[in-house]
Amino acid sequence: MAVRLADLFAAPKPIIGPVQLLPLPGAPGFGGSVDAVVDAAVEDARSLAAGGVDGLILENMGDAPFFAGEVPPETVASMARVAGEVRAAAPSLPLGVNVLRNAARASLAIAHAHGGSFIRVNVLTEAFVTDQGLIEGAAAELLRARRLMGAESVAILADVHVKHAAPLLQRPIRESALDMLERGGADVLVVSGARTGSAADLGDVRALRGLGADVVLGSGVGPSNAVAMLTTADGAVVASAFRPGGDLSKRVDRTMVERFMAVVGGVRDARG
Repeated sequence: MAVRLADLFAAPKPIIGPVQLLPLPGAPGFGGSVDAVVDAAVEDARSLAAGGVDGLILENMGDAPFFAGEVPPETVASMARVAGEVRAAAPSLPLGVNVLRNAARASLAIAHAHGGSFIRVNVLTEAFVTDQGLIEGAAAELLRARRLMGAESVAILADVHVKHAAPLLQRPIRESALDMLERGGADVLVVSGARTGSAADLGDVRALRGLGADVVLGSGVGPSNAVAMLTTADGAVVASAFRPGGDLSKRVDRTMVERFMAVVGGVRDARG
């Protein structure tokens, strides 16, 4: 049975705050200090937690250009170290992992080893043309690995028609989502805009209603559109709205988080 958001998060309409990592060892932009990466991640995690988000997710956004699938051991080891430190800094918040671009098994391993509750998978099913080349669905390997690891409690949040990509075969988003749920093993569906920071089409969100899974917004939610977006969707991953100028390379601004979460509180109150 698919995991619902209510199984993972204490509040309705949960807001997941990404901890966007500085470049890790091996990445072109790595600054030479893993401690600096850890310190920045812990600082952001504490700001997000203090600002009132409902969960955290680690993403190696600083590692661009990304590998299409598997990542080097140094990436996995570094993210695992960060995961342990972030878990200790914000122990009460559910923790997720997304190893970019589509290193689903690495995400699962890190989450499982450090008490994570979920992972985000950009391409769980189908095939997409991306700036990393052709990326094929990871479901077959991932679900077998999850069983072998005994990690069935780690939920899979899966992007439908993922951003920064074009499907190799054009299909209605509802049909893609049905296969993702019935044949790919997704727990929660994620819908994003075309690029990082761009809003999802609410028509796409509505198209996924009635499939038996929650729908989370994966990009482009901010104070100006949060009411409309969260009235339609079941939750959101929010990154740009928590950083000055929407720049993901900057540290999280706790005040921006608090202001956004105040808007979310209004949506939750109206929901009853």
